[in-house]
Amino acid sequence: MASQPDVMDKLVSLCKRRGFIFQSSEIYGGTGSVWDYGPLGVELKKNIKDRWWNAMVRSRDDIEGLDAAILMHPRTWEASGHVAGFVDPLVDCKTCKGRFRADKLEDARCPQKPSKQPGQHDACQLTEARNFNLMFKTYMGALEESASVVYLRPETAQGIFVNFLNVQQSMRQKVPFGIAQIGKAFRNEITPGNFIFRTREFEQMEMQFFVEPGTDMAWFEQWKQLRMEWHLALGLSPERLQFHQHGAGELAHYARAAFDVTFDFGGTLGFQEIEGVHNRGDFDLTQHQQFSSKKLEYYDQLHNKRYVPYVIETSVGADRVTLAALVNAYREESVEGEDEGRVVLGLHPAIAPIKAAVFPLTKKDGQPEMAQRILSDLRTAFSVDYDESGSIGKRYRRQDEVGTPFCITVDGQSLSDETVTVRHRDTLAQDRVHGSQLKGYLAAQLVG
Repeated sequence: MASQPDVMDKLVSLCKRRGFIFQSSEIYGGTGSVWDYGPLGVELKKNIKDRWWNAMVRSRDDIEGLDAAILMHPRTWEASGHVAGFVDPLVDCKTCKGRFRADKLEDARCPQKPSKQPGQHDACQLTEARNFNLMFKTYMGALEESASVVYLRPETAQGIFVNFLNVQQSMRQKVPFGIAQIGKAFRNEITPGNFIFRTREFEQMEMQFFVEPGTDMAWFEQWKQLRMEWHLALGLSPERLQFHQHGAGELAHYARAAFDVTFDFGGTLGFQEIEGVHNRGDFDLTQHQQFSSKKLEYYDQLHNKRYVPYVIETSVGADRVTLAALVNAYREESVEGEDEGRVVLGLHPAIAPIKAAVFPLTKKDGQPEMAQRILSDLRTAFSVDYDESGSIGKRYRRQDEVGTPFCITVDGQSLSDETVTVRHRDTLAQDRVHGSQLKGYLAAQLVG
């Protein structure tokens, strides 16, 4: 059960007002459950993706990066089971024209009677459930015919599997090793919603780790712990994170074991999956080997044997983690000596879209010129902002609301001794720092 307050409505408003996330095609009435990342949102999400890439690829010698194409050969999705089995049960209401997942009616609300589920209102006329494939279908080439059908990928994992031998042989990797990629995926969800939590176009950060059969469960446990540690290091509160183990009824047909890392989004949404860690066995490589008629075996020279590796998968929703970081960071505080409180995004400094803001206390006496020099110097190393509009208190509040960890103020003393005031977002403490030491000072504070 959720133990945290529901801040989603306030967060959606803040995200639009401050340039984090906008409704896609809003001037035309919007596109359902598709979102655009604004100037601050794209920086936040990119910082999260960079942090994942550094942890998975750049800091390890046993994982290689990949960027596979979105459009793949249609046989890929036959082999993976998506053409035949990637379906949800769909019901329509003839009265309100609404569409709902038949297996999730308890989570849906009747459009005409929100206190009831679809089917409970007297006027509801639900159809029989029918299977609805979640893949977006399109055509490659000039003719729209069955021979030219292709799909927008519903997951990024298959691009890794079909490139297993390409990467292994070109990079001379030995099992165990992994392949990681970040990329867009598309699912024609029947009931998307909850802001950017469930959308039709989303971004995945996936890593498939190939291991020798028999060692898979040890690797599974290791990756499970490593992935939880990554989320904690992102600044997500420990009390809002927990594992959910897939029971026998939840396990995918290919899975030998599966755990979700779940985060408490608060309110009615509560604990929801933000990452899956799965032991996929040898299902994927075996399927592609069968459908392509190409051997996808690994040759172990040391022990002179061949085998199809098992796979440990870690799959993170970049959008879901971004939403979790925003929800986790949002807070409202009273400030001693002030009538008005403040809204703060207490983002981990490493993922904050703006690392520091530079202010001249006044627009005279050479203060703006010195502030601009500091800004230009810091900009070579950090994402920084400049603001000279309004009172210093209002400028602080604007930066608090977007999660900027440090505010640097140039004042009258700065012109005589080259020092500036550095104000900390979370503690409100202020340090006096020499301008020449600002880069090193901020770098030390932003480590982590």
